[in-house]
Amino acid sequence: MKTDDFFYNLPPEKIAQRPAKPRDSSRLLVLDRTDNTVTHHIFHNLPDLLNPGDVLVFNDTRVLPARLKAHKIPTGGQVEILLLKQITPDTWETLVGGKRVRPGLQLQITSSLQAEVIEHLGRSKRILRFSNDIKPQLDEIGEMPLPPYIHEPLQSKDEYQTLFAKNDGSAAAPTAGLHFTQPLLKKIRDNDVKLAAVTLHVGLDTFAPVTETDPQDHTIHTEWCSISNETVELLRTARANGHRIVAVGTTTTRVLETAAQMTSPPEWIAPFSGPTNLFILPGWDFRVVDSLITNFHLPRSTLLMLVSAFAGREQILDTYQLAMQDGYRFYSFGDAMLIT
Repeated sequence: MKTDDFFYNLPPEKIAQRPAKPRDSSRLLVLDRTDNTVTHHIFHNLPDLLNPGDVLVFNDTRVLPARLKAHKIPTGGQVEILLLKQITPDTWETLVGGKRVRPGLQLQITSSLQAEVIEHLGRSKRILRFSNDIKPQLDEIGEMPLPPYIHEPLQSKDEYQTLFAKNDGSAAAPTAGLHFTQPLLKKIRDNDVKLAAVTLHVGLDTFAPVTETDPQDHTIHTEWCSISNETVELLRTARANGHRIVAVGTTTTRVLETAAQMTSPPEWIAPFSGPTNLFILPGWDFRVVDSLITNFHLPRSTLLMLVSAFAGREQILDTYQLAMQDGYRFYSFGDAMLIT
């Protein structure tokens, strides 16, 4: 297995720059793993593709508007800050764009908010100490951290936030959840499909391509995740009654499979809270996820490797080629797949 085995050419015009309106008007490609057939739908058809008793599991993380603009004191040079992880109420691990951003440098963010560079962590990573707790101010002063391949500005911050967003902590959206609307959720519930939540705070490294020749040499980023007893009980009941567990997105999949990995027999899944660095490659034995809703992912990415583990690398790459030929939109604001 080589990283180049997960490469494909994507014309730039296939990368979605704006979300579909309404969200559930995006296209939905359904890949059936049992006979390798592909059918084409609209996302609002999803209730017709789920069975009563199935459990739809989504990631309830909330994206922080974590991009801040600042100026050096006293020179006024421009600096861009991207918050990655809160260490204490006033201290954050960040990415900083700008020249000569050294420890001791003072930054002016607003008239009442400053920051000091405390530590250089290599490349553009810095530890910053702010003059006060900035989290309550982020909705007012921060911008959403869009992926680098999206060049169109948001019309509102909510465009890069799922309906399920509840727990602050992500630097990127769990994009499979962006397709859902309130009317669609009502139809899903009316069909007696259960909804369950997990949390995984998505880091920016989710967009990073694998650069090692052998993907098994790649060190995947560590992210914090959690699955509650309530969700576990829903999953156990569904499995006991022969119903499917449908993961909304690769982040949800990693939480569910991490929880299974951390569970001791005779249970097959149990509540879990903590860090995960689970790297799912072809050959992975999926213990929880029966079906997967996901977007179309970047070449050579850990996300493409995960869906290839779920459906088969050749089948995924063939399906991606078919999707490109059929005009599907790719990446964060693009169309979706349901892999059954």
